[in-house]
Amino acid sequence: MIKAVMMMNTQGKPRLAKFYDFLPVEKQQELIRGVFSVLSSRPENVSNFLEIDSLFGPDSRLVYKHYATLYFVLVFDGSENELAMLDLIQVLVETLDKCFSNVCELDIVFNYSKMHTVLDEIVFGGQVLETRSDEIMKAVEEISKLEAASNSISLVPKSVSGWRGGR
Repeated sequence: MIKAVMMMNTQGKPRLAKFYDFLPVEKQQELIRGVFSVLSSRPENVSNFLEIDSLFGPDSRLVYKHYATLYFVLVFDGSENELAMLDLIQVLVETLDKCFSNVCELDIVFNYSKMHTVLDEIVFGGQVLETRSDEIMKAVEEISKLEAASNSISLVPKSVSGWRGGR
């Protein structure tokens, strides 16, 4: 099971963090700081796989990928394969590149709800749902269309909206 998905910049600011087990906000912030501390102290030429029992408990592993100014991090238990998790990060990044035409940190900051939509299409409740970028994009586009349609629907009938009081 995937325990957490995090995206943070190289200064340690979390840009997206999703935990699949309930944790108080203070504990989440502590874990994000701990993960960043570990990642920022690692040289570039070492493995992207870590056992992280000290932060997330027994049988916890972490895989990360560093792209430009962002770290993409997955924390998971022993039931998941490390290479599959690294590939999942790649799928996430490729999908975000399709969504935002070469994703950058600002895309994540200013499109927070779309980021969660993409992530929810890939991982839901700690389980991997979809790994095909094209299928993820179809679902995200459908959700965007539904949101646009629901925003254009007026809840007030035209006969009432044209009414003016005070006559």
